[in-house]
Amino acid sequence: MDPRAHPPVAAALRLCLHALLVGLLALAAVQAVRDGAPHTAAVIVVTCVMAAVYAAGALIPAVQPHSRPAALWLALLGAVWLVLLALSPDALWVAFPLYFLQLHLLPTRWALPAVAVTAAAAIASFVLHGQAVTPGTFIGPVLGAAVAVATVLGYDALFRESERRRELIEELMATRAELAEAERTAGTLAERERLAREIHDTLAQGLSSIQLLLRAAERTLSADAPATAHVRRAREAAQENLAEARRFVRALSPPDLENGSLAAALERLASRTTGPGLTVQFAVSGSPVELPTPYEVALLRTAQSALANTVRHAGARRAEITLSFMDTSVSLDVVDDGRGFAPGSGTVAAHTDTGGFGLPAMRSRARSLGGTLSVESAPGQGTAVALTLPLPVPLLDGRPGQDAA
Repeated sequence: MDPRAHPPVAAALRLCLHALLVGLLALAAVQAVRDGAPHTAAVIVVTCVMAAVYAAGALIPAVQPHSRPAALWLALLGAVWLVLLALSPDALWVAFPLYFLQLHLLPTRWALPAVAVTAAAAIASFVLHGQAVTPGTFIGPVLGAAVAVATVLGYDALFRESERRRELIEELMATRAELAEAERTAGTLAERERLAREIHDTLAQGLSSIQLLLRAAERTLSADAPATAHVRRAREAAQENLAEARRFVRALSPPDLENGSLAAALERLASRTTGPGLTVQFAVSGSPVELPTPYEVALLRTAQSALANTVRHAGARRAEITLSFMDTSVSLDVVDDGRGFAPGSGTVAAHTDTGGFGLPAMRSRARSLGGTLSVESAPGQGTAVALTLPLPVPLLDGRPGQDAA
């Protein structure tokens, strides 16, 4: 029998079972010698054969619970026991360890009939050997079979419950590790975004202002003025450092924007957003222009948050993301056909702030870029979130290489 079939705590029980069966076989052999039975030699030989068969089954790896080799081994062991039972009345005590073997190795639908047959054979041995038939003749084997059934089935039930708890604990540990990893990733992304925003709002904007001021100062100086060369070098240094600051901002931008345009990132977001029966579509309106990184981050984060709220709360079957480029502004619209809510009620916080970005943070980001965020919804009529940002002045002037001041 495979020791891995049950936990290591059952090793002692298996050793006790081995010792019990070997001890009862030895008792039958010794009792036959002491009583001078007519078949003493045969009893000793059959006892040794049964011990050998039992040892072989205990050592062969193929003898597993609910397997064909186990059933064949039990059948052979039972046949040898029946021969021993016919030779010696003391062999009936071997029925008790046989109960446990049958219950452990056979499926329940076969184990219970096998135990009943074994108990009947033990009772019949009294009649075969002319022993006095008493109530104990029937109660002993039946009671032993009942105790064996209750013990094995009870232990198996406890073992299954223990395995279920172990699997549950493993799942909880794995879930906790996944949550911790997700929190670390979210924290890393949030810090990258914060640093990008800080660099853009402080260093990049300051260097852009310095460059503009130096350019204006350079225009007021004559070409042969002593300060002109110094002002030009200062302007070029500011321009180089501004380009470097923009490279830092791009490197710290969300990963979805690293390998493609904003439109491509929004299309990927629409394709990978899933929910029960939910279909998300993406469309671009107008002529796309290259936007500064803070604009792209704000538009992408707003779309992510609005879709997250749609999946979690709206129960929608259809959602649409539309990125529109107009003459003086760019807008993002996320519309769903879900259950909606009343914007003037306390449901807004529950609908948007249980996770994701949240309306207050969306509005804050829109205000920081000079834009507006509007939410239109009604119970049973879906929700529409619209973010509108004014295009930076350099883009309106046809100079996409400059950033917004």
